[in-house]
Amino acid sequence: MVKAIVGANWGDEGKGKITDLLAEKSDVVIRFQGGANAGHTIICDYGKFALHQLPSGVFYSHTTNIIGNGVALDATKFADELKHLEDGGVPAPHIIVDQRAQLLMSYHVLLDSYEEERLAGAAFGSTKSGIAPFYSDKYAKIGIQVADLWHEDRLKAQLEHICTLKNVLLEHLYHKPLLDPKDLFEELMGYKKILEPYVGDAVSFVHQALKEGKQVLLEGQLGSMKDPNLGICPMTTSSHTLAGFGTVGGGVPPTAFSDIVTVTKAYSSAVGAGAFVSELFGDEAEELRRRGGDAGEYGATTGRPRR
Repeated sequence: MVKAIVGANWGDEGKGKITDLLAEKSDVVIRFQGGANAGHTIICDYGKFALHQLPSGVFYSHTTNIIGNGVALDATKFADELKHLEDGGVPAPHIIVDQRAQLLMSYHVLLDSYEEERLAGAAFGSTKSGIAPFYSDKYAKIGIQVADLWHEDRLKAQLEHICTLKNVLLEHLYHKPLLDPKDLFEELMGYKKILEPYVGDAVSFVHQALKEGKQVLLEGQLGSMKDPNLGICPMTTSSHTLAGFGTVGGGVPPTAFSDIVTVTKAYSSAVGAGAFVSELFGDEAEELRRRGGDAGEYGATTGRPRR
């Protein structure tokens, strides 16, 4: 049986609380899209945690937590969050990083920041987490899969190709320092060391779990109105925020779905630029912001005040 949790609005609906509630009763929790550009705030017996990369089932010893192939995997933030859990007294969680997941690279973050800087007043309001450049590379077939880390010769050739393309932009459009494939290779070998204990075939694991009657939970990020196909384009994210993408990014067969839980709240909020229906400003907005949740309406990742 598969349940999916998705946001009904622009994100920030309170999915973290609902996910935590359902994760306790789940055998497998899967992050199937997005990256570390948004977070779920979890308050549990161990304290308060903001998760950006890890699935919300990491607080339960009986749960296997999967980072699916649809995720933009930031290995550094993955390691930082594991350390944050350890420091908070949380027992080491069971995690599988899908071998087909792709890696968010340092140059994705740089290119994201450079493009927002270039656009200036016409910027998209990006979190500058590298998400748009990451997914651009994935669909242009120049992304780097986790499995590639164990094929070093092929990886080195791929990095030469990537640097040839990216350095044209860096030199002639952004006027920034160029990329060095040797430096990028060292970066990737660092990621390999971080990820090696967790890498596996998540799709096969999920299918076997379903055969055994296990409860699987798909944890969505952001909200429906940020979907690049069905949201308010172009002010969207760059991954598919709807439950249907869980069949791809989470490796779940569509016939296994039992419930789709959409989370909303009494008023909508959004982070970032672009059209936002019935937006409030001034004292009214600040009053709602102040009353929103235990820490107010501010982005869990960026700290930006929500609109």
